[in-house]
Amino acid sequence: MGIVAGLDSSPDFTRIVVCDADTGAVLKQGYAPHPVEGRPSDVDPQAWLLSLGEAAGGGLLEGVQAIGVSSQQNAVVPLDAQGNTVRPALVGGDKRAQVAAADLVDALGGREAWAQAVGCVPQAAQPVTKLRWLVKNEPDAAARTAVLLQAHDWLVWQLLGRPIRRTTDRGGASGTGYWSAATGGYRTDLVELALGHQAMLPEVIGPSDAAGTTPEGLLISAGTGETMAAAFGLGIGLGDAVVSLGASGSVMAVHPEALVDNTGMITSLADATGMHLPVVTTLNAVRTLRGTAELLGLPDLESLSELAMKSTPGSHGLVLLPYLEGERTPSLPHTAGTLAGLRRESMKAEHLARAAFEGMLCGLADALDVLRGRGVEVRRVFLLGAAAELAAVQAAAPSIFGTQVVVPQPADYAALGAARQAAWALGVSQGTLDPRNPPAWQGAAAQILEPGEELAVGQAVRQQFVSVREQTHPGAFRS
Repeated sequence: MGIVAGLDSSPDFTRIVVCDADTGAVLKQGYAPHPVEGRPSDVDPQAWLLSLGEAAGGGLLEGVQAIGVSSQQNAVVPLDAQGNTVRPALVGGDKRAQVAAADLVDALGGREAWAQAVGCVPQAAQPVTKLRWLVKNEPDAAARTAVLLQAHDWLVWQLLGRPIRRTTDRGGASGTGYWSAATGGYRTDLVELALGHQAMLPEVIGPSDAAGTTPEGLLISAGTGETMAAAFGLGIGLGDAVVSLGASGSVMAVHPEALVDNTGMITSLADATGMHLPVVTTLNAVRTLRGTAELLGLPDLESLSELAMKSTPGSHGLVLLPYLEGERTPSLPHTAGTLAGLRRESMKAEHLARAAFEGMLCGLADALDVLRGRGVEVRRVFLLGAAAELAAVQAAAPSIFGTQVVVPQPADYAALGAARQAAWALGVSQGTLDPRNPPAWQGAAAQILEPGEELAVGQAVRQQFVSVREQTHPGAFRS
């Protein structure tokens, strides 16, 4: 079919991969950091264009027939009626907006009302919450806001030469807080609730649709958010879940329908293929390991892992409930962590190290069970993040999760997902691909870990954790 490109504009950099449209083989790559220091909450979106131009330098895109765009989620770009930015884009977690999130929850009548309306409860990071913050803190900018775009919407629009038509995709729209994955439609009343007035919103196009073609004949696909692009680049499908190990953790899975969760633990997102991507977040993942390493005076996580491997499953009865920053799953925002099972024989550094790994993984298994409890099938788990390479994680994860674990080799999966989307849109435009079936690219190179004979041991570790959790926080998972 030809050559396609995928670009991922993350919070820190732009990465571009140029791929064979038929196989997904990476032919060339480009990279450039954003010309912005640190991770500010306000960013001039021109910075994204500057790094895009630098990453594409040296003729990287010569011969490319289609481009897909992946970008950081939760960024909102407010434009005036002429299409100019009213103020810098509001990006990132943006803790400034925590009060605005609580305001919005109350304004609609509580968490359940939001879950029913759009499949998620407002968090500080979401665009809908940032709009409420804008009204309260920069009312003039809010009043001049006439158009709302996310980062990938804005980049696609720029690549196409700022046409009258502005587009987005289901994946990106599902994270705004004013589009429902269940109904496939905007809730413009929620935009008005947050912003104080209506604004123009981009047209939501299908996963294999093209956003347009540049004057030079380059096809631009729909684009999507980084999470959806990475899932598409990994090639996950029904029966697959992804556990992402950052400071906090997230668990998501592909599902054929949107899940409405009145407790707010599940965020109901859409994926980049026409399916759904329910997500459950924990606040404590790798931060649990880092805290334990500091407590034990260890220099890094590799040292903590080596120490943990000197212990045995169950950590000699030590159980760490890793709720160091409070917790979102289960909803225990004001609690602290708990170390239980202290006996003379368990008071050794290696047992505490092992308990940290088991506690982190059991917390993520709790999140997995939230999805399983709603009928989500989990046949294998993709484990992402640098900590997925640690021996202590790989030794315990399959038996605690109770399923096969796949540890993909590090790669630019969001950029690859964007390129795969471009290949899909190109194939549909040429009549060589079905709009319902994406191109069958080779899956991620990965290490496969099976629970095997350790399954019963891992489930015993899990039961030990659940018993301590129920004793310490009875009914935490009851809605």
